[in-house]
Amino acid sequence: MEIKKIAVLGAGSMGGGIAQVAAQAGFDVILSDIDRVFVDRAIGRIDSFLSKSVEKGKMSAEQKDAVIGRIIPTTGMDLFVDADLVIEAIIEDLEMKKEAFSKMDQVCKPETYLTTNTSSMSITMIAAITKRPDKVAGMHFFNPAPIMRLVEVIRGYYTSNETVQVVSEVAAKMGKTTVEVKKDSPGFIVNRVFMAHLIESMRLVEEGVATMEDIDTAIKLGLNYPMGPFELQDFAGVEITHHVANYFCEEFKDMRWNSPQILKDLVRAGRLGRKTGAGFYDYNDKK
Repeated sequence: MEIKKIAVLGAGSMGGGIAQVAAQAGFDVILSDIDRVFVDRAIGRIDSFLSKSVEKGKMSAEQKDAVIGRIIPTTGMDLFVDADLVIEAIIEDLEMKKEAFSKMDQVCKPETYLTTNTSSMSITMIAAITKRPDKVAGMHFFNPAPIMRLVEVIRGYYTSNETVQVVSEVAAKMGKTTVEVKKDSPGFIVNRVFMAHLIESMRLVEEGVATMEDIDTAIKLGLNYPMGPFELQDFAGVEITHHVANYFCEEFKDMRWNSPQILKDLVRAGRLGRKTGAGFYDYNDKK
């Protein structure tokens, strides 16, 4: 089946970015969230991003308008009935994802492929809630989706070769490079490696080895990363690291993945990063 219409569930920074990339690739896109205000904000961010591209001469105003025009804003899943492929990009909560997939399975036509943008959770467990586990796969984009070039395509236990091929082709049409995760394992490739990196950075602070600022500087200059581990967590959301660490700890039954106390304290204090004005760093401080 040729993929022409893509539905994106979740209009946060990831969902909005994925919707933009899909629309720029020529797909018709349905962008949905629980409240229309989240969808409108996402479209506002897309408009702002594309306007800068127009200013830089990377696209025309007409091209920008065409991209925006391919995105249908909505709430709920009623319009998903016409989707050829769905990309779920809601919060990293397994039960919420399972509930979403159960609803999508009922609404979408039998031939529709269902994918999740989860950064770490079991594709097999999510697929098991549906009557089409062979058509369920992970399609993990990286933040910000319009800029980051990689998509991890993850197999669940029953994911078919056809599904992997279709999802990979869609990602390629979006201009992404894909890697295939052949075995459904927590964190897949990138986050399995990167979570160890984040946790060890926090332990360095707790042990008094170095400050957050110096660790961020060392990682950026020593490994040529665009952001240090603490800057990155503040950008993406501190609670995401906490959720993933807890998930790893539970799945692997290994305390090396246990959230460091500094991370627990920030989440309990509501310091979730840039979006709340403070995380590891305080963004209300003008200095």
